[in-house]
Amino acid sequence: MAFATLHRAIVGTLISTLSLAGCSQSEQRPEQRTNLTGSEPLSTIVPNTTNKPSKSVAITAIVEHPSLDAIRQGVIDELAAEGYQQGSNLKVNFQSAQGSTATVGQISKQFVADRPDAIVAISTPSAQSIAVATKDIPIVYTAVSDPVTAKLIDSKNRPIQANITGLSTQLPLGPQLDMIQQLIPNAKALGYVYSPGEMNSVSVRDNLKADLPKRGMTLIEMPANRPTDIAMATNSLEGKAQLIYTSMDNNVASAFESMVKTANTAKLPIIASDEFSVRRGATAALGVNDYEFGRTTGKMVAQILDGKPVTQVPPQVMNKLTLFVSPKHAALQGVTIPDSLLRNAINVDTTPAKSAK
Repeated sequence: MAFATLHRAIVGTLISTLSLAGCSQSEQRPEQRTNLTGSEPLSTIVPNTTNKPSKSVAITAIVEHPSLDAIRQGVIDELAAEGYQQGSNLKVNFQSAQGSTATVGQISKQFVADRPDAIVAISTPSAQSIAVATKDIPIVYTAVSDPVTAKLIDSKNRPIQANITGLSTQLPLGPQLDMIQQLIPNAKALGYVYSPGEMNSVSVRDNLKADLPKRGMTLIEMPANRPTDIAMATNSLEGKAQLIYTSMDNNVASAFESMVKTANTAKLPIIASDEFSVRRGATAALGVNDYEFGRTTGKMVAQILDGKPVTQVPPQVMNKLTLFVSPKHAALQGVTIPDSLLRNAINVDTTPAKSAK
């Protein structure tokens, strides 16, 4: 009997392996593809073997771009590890607003009508809209830089509504400015391209205005209301700033390649705050790992699916910083990354990401 059982297990494993080998990347289901950040493929994640009831989770994001996509993938992967496997006992409904505030509101109404067990809101605009739409369905916000300004929590880390919790970035600006001054010691003016309609970005602008003068630097702000405005706003910084800083602005992320093209021509180094911006063309970024951010968010969602009241899942802040650099992009933007930074950084030129595309 033991031999027969072992034989069936071996045969089953061989069949599964041969089946996957015979599929192209485009033919694989999403849960079989490789994660966006160089983490393990989802197929290698060992789910919790505890039998858990079927649940549904709705996920929305203001727009789709690599950073937010990696966060979403991390949420789904963590839920699988916690025993909620998409396609088995978990239904996931993802909707992107494609950058439209009107669509954000439509998605919120749809999700409330669907009555999922939890809603994951990726980005500030999505979280704010969902919070207005429902006061009882559990909401877990993520990729929100300033949940206090966004009126999701108060200054004492208490949710404004009993059905809200989440994970925020709230990246400390000081270490990022330290890194910028180490990279470009003679920088006197920092250019900031941002969306005036995104509360995250406005908050960062205000912090820059307060902190830069203490370092002998000035801020040159360039508002850009739409992704199509990003290249022009970037071009306007030529001859005025010595670098460009951007921090999780969704309009900028949506049109990042156009910013990079313009910055390369103007020899303006781009400093970002996430890994994928460096992979897409920035010189450096001191920020969180997007995929791990999603995994941490997924742990919070899993607690709610397990039956824990939202009021017992307190909001969290993830502010562990990782330095990502690209000497190749730095050269295109007219700077050389000093050895003192390279020694403590992840060099994306030599550490390829495993894409799920």
